[in-house]
Amino acid sequence: MAKESNPTPGYNTHIPPEIMTPDTVETPIGTLNFFDGMPDESTVEKLYENLIFMRGVEAFLSGIPATSIEAIRLGGVEVDATRASDVIVFDDLMDSAPLFLTGNTDTVYATLCLELDRDGPTVVEMPAGAGPGTLDDAWMRFVVDMGAPGLDRGEGGKYLILPPDYEGELDPPVGGEFAEVDGETYIVAKSTSYVNWLVLRGFLVDGKPDAASAMWRDGLKIYPLKDKTNPPEMKFINGSGVSFNTVHRNDYGFYEELHRIIDREPLSLIDPELRGLIASIGIQKGQPFEPDARAKELLTNAVAVGNATARAIFFRPNMEDAYLYENSGWFAAFVGGSHEWLKDEGYGGRYLDARTLCYYMGTLNTPAMVVKMVGAGSQYGLIAVDKNSDYLDGGKNYKMNIPANVPANDFWSIVLYDPQTRSQLQTGQPLPAKNNKLHQLDINQDGSVDLYFGPKAPEGNEANWIQTVPGKGWFAGLRLYGPLEPWFDKTWQPGEVELQD
Repeated sequence: MAKESNPTPGYNTHIPPEIMTPDTVETPIGTLNFFDGMPDESTVEKLYENLIFMRGVEAFLSGIPATSIEAIRLGGVEVDATRASDVIVFDDLMDSAPLFLTGNTDTVYATLCLELDRDGPTVVEMPAGAGPGTLDDAWMRFVVDMGAPGLDRGEGGKYLILPPDYEGELDPPVGGEFAEVDGETYIVAKSTSYVNWLVLRGFLVDGKPDAASAMWRDGLKIYPLKDKTNPPEMKFINGSGVSFNTVHRNDYGFYEELHRIIDREPLSLIDPELRGLIASIGIQKGQPFEPDARAKELLTNAVAVGNATARAIFFRPNMEDAYLYENSGWFAAFVGGSHEWLKDEGYGGRYLDARTLCYYMGTLNTPAMVVKMVGAGSQYGLIAVDKNSDYLDGGKNYKMNIPANVPANDFWSIVLYDPQTRSQLQTGQPLPAKNNKLHQLDINQDGSVDLYFGPKAPEGNEANWIQTVPGKGWFAGLRLYGPLEPWFDKTWQPGEVELQD
């Protein structure tokens, strides 16, 4: 009764103040003015512009995996890999000349793109002895593994990749299944997109890439199913030492890349929620992307903030479970333990920042990279700061200790990367890395290894030195191939990066 007897001015009853909007509201985007809750003309304009800006930022963060795949496809075109049967092989390992997000120097990559709208169902014949291989769709979502983690278990086999509009009797699950097609047995998988990226890895033999390179060149076959009796000739392109770019854009052109993907791929590629977000900034399938001058300015600002946000998430993660150890700079490449980016088994929905960290830093999505496989697969640690939590400076000298008994069944490596490109650091060393099987490292009496980083080799420690560039930053990636239990239970821990000056 007290509220009824004390009505809000202009009303017959008391109105809860928390549901009301004041005539003037101060916000980070400026002063907002209202007449009895109705925004005035300048406020409406300001709010709609802010909506384009916010959605532009979100479209950038959500679209990174798609534009990465598109950039990889375009990078292949740069070196004349335009058909599914055109394969880029890093015969002499991946060095720092090509730009690939955190590519490694330790395995022999073979990489190509399928275009299922052009070729229809496509066959990939895998040779025996292949290491890990993965096919991802145009949004960098897992389709199927091949090689060691695939259903062929590294013994070789024929994979059949179906396009998203396939309407036949085959209905394989994610990850694929064995099925008979025209009297032959295939491992059949169906993609959700037309463009797909296939990346395969072969292991060094006696520290050399020759055997793996020959395995790809002699045994890998890719052709449309309809051409199986007369397949196109394979073309292998050596990507080692070749300068080409596979990194997505970080300027306004990012949205043009995204529009090309949305326009090319089936409507079902992404769900209506994400489709609506992207359409709200003018990117819609079947429609030209032609924002006016003001919208283009807003999106140019949005991509700048989106790029900066992705860099903050990557270089300074604020997710507690991102860091591998207490009071350490080492953090995980794949946070949360789910290749679908489901947080807390889905109770937390999509782990958005974990997804951004991973996709801004690298490429590839497969369960094999997040599941615990003792003695098999690979595990990763990243570090971008020294022991004092300062960014790593290429003009300074640092030391890092790799303790003895590294829990790696096969081998371990450290690779240095450029913070701008997130690709291998370009220095006087073509391979900015150290690998305990590839390089002759000096080993301490206790079995540990001290690594040195700086613009000039420290006298007496040249074998363990990786060069850096004055005026540039850097970050490092630790890889364990065949990781063992001490990595997973964290009883073994790599040293921090310690400033020596």
